Amino acid sequence: AAARRLGGGGGLGGRWCLGGLVMPSNTSERPVQRTLWQRLTRLMRHRWMDERSARRALPPDMLQRISTRVTASERRHTGEVRILAEASLPTSYLLRDAAPRERALALFGKLRVWDTEHNNGVLIYLQLTDHAIEIVADRGLSRMVSPEAWQAMVRRLGEALRDNRYEDGLTQALEEVSALLVAHFPLSEGEVRRNELPDAVALQ
Repeated sequence: AAARRLGGGGGLGGRWCLGGLVMPSNTSERPVQRTLWQRLTRLMRHRWMDERSARRALPPDMLQRISTRVTASERRHTGEVRILAEASLPTSYLLRDAAPRERALALFGKLRVWDTEHNNGVLIYLQLTDHAIEIVADRGLSRMVSPEAWQAMVRRLGEALRDNRYEDGLTQALEEVSALLVAHFPLSEGEVRRNELPDAVALQ
């Protein structure tokens, strides 16, 4: 699905590019074509942003509260949810002008969200410098949810982030993903759940 732009001011909460559902096999989206000046400007913006800048938007106490909500969510279903906010893209991505979507797919693999027992892992990825949102859902869940449902989810998250309501937006997105997992992958009565992936929100 094509990305969608939301208008707004500057700063971390300004304009957000909302990615659609990203599947591991879906790499057909046409990349944005930037001029050389735009690519250099983007490179400088990413090198200027670091983890300290990201922590101003996502301080440790907020990350802990959201991580606790991930743990609570996963007591209700067999899925795995990872949330990762990244301040800037690695230089190798910037030099080839890669999109945040490509990075989200790579992290989906690196964090092993794809490698769950029921193929129902979900990654919520924020690229803070590019103001991009990507949701990567494994095939077990994605085939049960319409593209329109995912687009509505990322649109609501983007609206919250544009207003600098990071905790509200991520909490709502987590609740919406959790509701899908509960609907399609509920825990059976008496079933003991094995936690396959860390619950902590990652910031890098």
